[in-house]
Amino acid sequence: MSLYLLDTNICVHLLKNEYDVKEKISDVGAECCYLSEITLAELLFGIENSAPNQRDKNRDRFNWLETLFWERIISIGDALHEFGKQKAHLRRNGRPVADFDILIGATAIVHDLTLITHNTRDFKNLNHIQLLDWIR
Repeated sequence: MSLYLLDTNICVHLLKNEYDVKEKISDVGAECCYLSEITLAELLFGIENSAPNQRDKNRDRFNWLETLFWERIISIGDALHEFGKQKAHLRRNGRPVADFDILIGATAIVHDLTLITHNTRDFKNLNHIQLLDWIR
């Protein structure tokens, strides 16, 4: 059985009911899909950064997502060593990536999860990462 880590951009499409992400999660089984706590942090920033008249609606959507994945939210603690290795590797090769993306990718690697993202260019240079783009 394949297990998946949903990147932040996939969660945004899920919350906006775009690109059939909800159906794709249903197809693989919601119990096979996980979120990084970094994704939650990025989504919470998005709520606070949104227009004031959209914040309540965005908070409600976030609460729905958090409830759906509550038992499958992964802490980054186990991925910290992998983060250090991956960041050093990327820097040595002149391919810098944002720290939050490296943490999400490191989490997928450490937990042997396929990362579902539409942002494959930022993750493709991580060693041992498994990627899948549901938006193509």
